[in-house]
Amino acid sequence: MQQSKRTGLTIRWQPWTRTGSSSPPQSVVKFCSFKENWAARDTIEVAQDLLGKLLVRKLDSQNLLVSQIVETEAYLGVEDPACHSFGGRKTPRTQVMFENPGTCYVYFIYGMYHCLNLVTGNGEAVLIRALAPLTGFASDDFKNKSLSGPGKLCRRLAIDKNFNGSNLLSTKEDLFIADPQETEHLLHKDFHAGPRVGIDSAGDAAHWPLRFGLKDSPYLSRPKF
Repeated sequence: MQQSKRTGLTIRWQPWTRTGSSSPPQSVVKFCSFKENWAARDTIEVAQDLLGKLLVRKLDSQNLLVSQIVETEAYLGVEDPACHSFGGRKTPRTQVMFENPGTCYVYFIYGMYHCLNLVTGNGEAVLIRALAPLTGFASDDFKNKSLSGPGKLCRRLAIDKNFNGSNLLSTKEDLFIADPQETEHLLHKDFHAGPRVGIDSAGDAAHWPLRFGLKDSPYLSRPKF
């Protein structure tokens, strides 16, 4: 991946251990911002490349919640019956899907859950389905897999429609995606591919293998691949 004008950042992450200690040992994670047009590519490629990247949630100037993206789904715009913008549909909700690649798209479903997406342009987007907690989280987040599912991760990270339309590739935002500089602690990039979840009414598109998940991750959402 080619990148320019990258902003280097260093944080500390706290891997959970089974010692029962409330203060696990710390390690250092370094990450960089992406160049502006990183998401202006084929949506399937972006969905796969997001695996292993970091999602950073700034709570305030001193506290960050940092997690690793372990599962995504690609939604292919006007020609995808499972996509909100299918057929070129533009509504107040879907308008953001036609904004610049890298834009954040947050929508509300079932009257109770928010879902986080990265727009890739032309009505297409990638849904973030599951995360692995790295730093800033309590031990229960590791044990209970509180980030394993699109609604669960938004609830735990306090992601709502206030983030809709923001720039997910800008480290100046309170929510952004970043590229890890050092990946020794991250999982290998081999990934599963399978049908997307919860789109049975989308006809043949319900069977398209556009759901991707890191093979070795214990934090994948249900159902299993």
